Amino acid sequence: MDLLWFLEGLRSPLLDTIFQLITRFGEETILIIVFCMLFWCINKRMAYVTGVSFFLSSLAVQGLKIVFRVPRPWINDPTFSPVGGAINASTGYAFPSGHTQNAAALLGAIGVQLKQKGLKIILFTLIILVAFSRLYLGVHYLQDVMTSLLITFAIVLFAQKVITSESVEKKGMLILSFFIILCAIAVILLSIYLYHNEIVAPSHLRDSTRAAGAAIGFAMGMYVERMYIKFSPKTKNIPLQIAKFILGAVGMIAVQEGIRLIGTGLVIDAIRYFFVVIWITILFPLIIKRFFEI
Repeated sequence: MDLLWFLEGLRSPLLDTIFQLITRFGEETILIIVFCMLFWCINKRMAYVTGVSFFLSSLAVQGLKIVFRVPRPWINDPTFSPVGGAINASTGYAFPSGHTQNAAALLGAIGVQLKQKGLKIILFTLIILVAFSRLYLGVHYLQDVMTSLLITFAIVLFAQKVITSESVEKKGMLILSFFIILCAIAVILLSIYLYHNEIVAPSHLRDSTRAAGAAIGFAMGMYVERMYIKFSPKTKNIPLQIAKFILGAVGMIAVQEGIRLIGTGLVIDAIRYFFVVIWITILFPLIIKRFFEI
């Protein structure tokens, strides 16, 4: 807590605003937008490295959260106050940091694949700033962000190595997809155990079940697309690319909101995230293959 108290003494309205903006690079919305742009319009291999990095590290981080169940700093010490605007996005337990993991998976996976040193430096600097923002805002401890960085960077390097060219061996792709699904099932079983034994409240299991549902969708989608669909994201027709991205985004929102109408809860949330990722990785690529490849 000493570091958090020190940073609390440095706060100002200007710094509060700056670090609340920086921390958004670790939020789900940014990750989805960038992943979809990469996948549908720019570079599928870069998107797959990003996806494997994100989903495996998300499963690891969310699993650790519900295993260790470390309370947030202001719960451990009621005299400590985080920056007010940061509380709403700080769901679940503290250890490890989900925002840091998101930023490290997204920006780190892109960074390791870029050849431009200047862009690499910018991306990795931004990762460190996101991690620091979680401390400045008072929603995480130092061990939370450091653990997320170590786990995620290790998985990014793993993903960079295993996601090879489009001519990847079918058996290797199947093994990778199956491994991700097994990790997701492990998180689901752990969540069920904690829920039925009333060890963890449903609100603190929401992120883990969503991560598991999305990861299963990604693993299935990655295998099906790379083995059978094999669409091309590139075209020199810029207006067509813009139209493609907008149509894909509208479809994704329709899937998400349509399932949300059924209801809410851990199971529905997991199903909703599963089908959103299936739309991104299988259903919309089929549309791209049919109507947007020219």
